[in-house]
Amino acid sequence: MSTSSQTSREIVAFNIAAASENKIHDDAVAQRLGFHGGLVPGVAVYAYLAHMPVARWGRAWLENGIAECRFRKPVYAGALVRVTANEEGDALALAAESRDVLCATGEARMANAPHAAAISGPWPQPPPLAERPPASEQTLGVGRSLGIAPVAIDRAALSDYLAAVRETDPLYRAEGMLHPGQILQLANRALLENVVLGPWIHQRSRIRHCAAAFVGERLTLRGRITANAVIKGHATVEFEAVVAANETKIVAEISHAAIWRPRQLVEDGAAT
Repeated sequence: MSTSSQTSREIVAFNIAAASENKIHDDAVAQRLGFHGGLVPGVAVYAYLAHMPVARWGRAWLENGIAECRFRKPVYAGALVRVTANEEGDALALAAESRDVLCATGEARMANAPHAAAISGPWPQPPPLAERPPASEQTLGVGRSLGIAPVAIDRAALSDYLAAVRETDPLYRAEGMLHPGQILQLANRALLENVVLGPWIHQRSRIRHCAAAFVGERLTLRGRITANAVIKGHATVEFEAVVAANETKIVAEISHAAIWRPRQLVEDGAAT
C-alpha cells in the first residue's frame, strides 16, 4: 500500500520581470488583456516549486533530477503563494496555490540513470538585436533553430536572484551553484533573443537537470522549434533545448511551451 506525506511552505510572490520586454508582466498591459495585474513569470513560479525537490533530494536532484510544471492561473506580485509537495511513490507531486486558486502543478523525481549524452556543435547564436524579426508563424516555424548569447552569472546576480524568488536553501550561496529557476529562465531568453514578441505567456515546461551549473560558467542554449499551432484562439509555440556550461557540460535538457500571441490581442486589438 502506497503512502503519501505532504510538506509545504508559504512565500510572498515578487514579479522578477516587471521591467521585462515581455509586457505581460506590466500591470497596465496585463490589465488591458483581462488580468488583475502583471503576471509573475512562470519561471519564477517554477523556482518556488523547485525548492521542494531540492529539500527532498539535495544537490543530487540538481545533477540528475526531472521536473514537469504547468502554469494554470496567474500569480500576482505581493500575493501569498502556498507551495506543497506530496510524496507519491518515488515522485513529488507539486502545486502552487494563491488566493485560493490552483495556479501551477508539477511533478519532480530523480532520474533512473545519469545523463550520458554528448555535446555537438556548432552552437547557434541569435541575430543582432536590431535584426530580430517579428514573431510569426514563419519566424517561429517548426524546425527553426534558437540560440542565446552566452551568459555568465556572477555571485552578486545569484544573490539578487535568490532573494527575488524567496529561496532560503543555503546550498546555492555556499557552493556558488545556480538555481534551477535561472536555468529554465534561459529558455525564455531563447524566444526573446530570436524574435520580437508582444505580450506572451509561459504555459509549461519539462526540465531534465543533468549537472549543476556554477557562477562564472559560460552558459549557452541551443534549441529547435517542434510545434506551432493555434489552440483555442491562442497562437502557441513549443521547442526543445539543451543548456550547456562552457560548451563542454550539459546542464539541462528542456521542453518549453508558450502562448506567443494571446487571443486577447486578436479579439480586442490590444496594444503592446
